[in-house]
Amino acid sequence: MDTSIRRAGPRDLDALAALFDAYRRFYGQPADLARARDWLRARMRFGESVVLIAERDGATAGFVQLYPMYSSVRTARTWILNDLFVADAARRRGVARALLDAAVQYAREDGAAGISLETTRDNAAARALYRAAGWHEDATQWYSLALD
Repeated sequence: MDTSIRRAGPRDLDALAALFDAYRRFYGQPADLARARDWLRARMRFGESVVLIAERDGATAGFVQLYPMYSSVRTARTWILNDLFVADAARRRGVARALLDAAVQYAREDGAAGISLETTRDNAAARALYRAAGWHEDATQWYSLALD
């Protein structure tokens, strides 16, 4: 089945919170579903981030969270792809790539000058995904993809 991706809204908060909590645990944080939900609700409520949600077979499969930034030199908005996570049951099915591509498309449609992200050096699966999607890695661990 295909993966569908859309911008998340308030009705998605509970499903997203469970994924966001799992994402935080992946990076060594203690489980705290209430904290995950509160964080997402505040970011979405105040327009501080954009969350895209992936669904597959009627279930929430993953998400990507983008934060706005601005380039003074380019006098343009850029986006930081801060969080990308796929549920265990949906891995190895193209969900991460679909989320990555949707984030790039969102940034393009927004008129942004670029999009960037950072991951740890030991996250080989993520690094391979980013390279396969055309992103460029440099010595500082940052990846970037020019949109113009």
